[in-house]
Amino acid sequence: MTIEQEDQKRAEIFKTLSDENRLKMIRILYKSQREMTCGEVGNELSISKSTVSYHFKALRSVQLTNTRREAQSKFLSLNLETFAKYLPGFLDSL
Repeated sequence: MTIEQEDQKRAEIFKTLSDENRLKMIRILYKSQREMTCGEVGNELSISKSTVSYHFKALRSVQLTNTRREAQSKFLSLNLETFAKYLPGFLDSL
């Protein structure tokens, strides 16, 4: 990846993280240290499951989260590799 591509990736990540709900979702996943469903995250934030799903789609698009489907449930987790590469130390600041 070129320096320009790396900078573009960083800009996309920062743009995605500029939403307060997304930061809260990342914090919840980080502090839980486990996979969580959209419903669990929504309950923590008092927002609808569909709103949580919308925000996780944005986070997933820049590879900040992973989604694993099992039957009707989606399990969400942080993509620690992306954080380590582009945002070292960020999670510890939460």
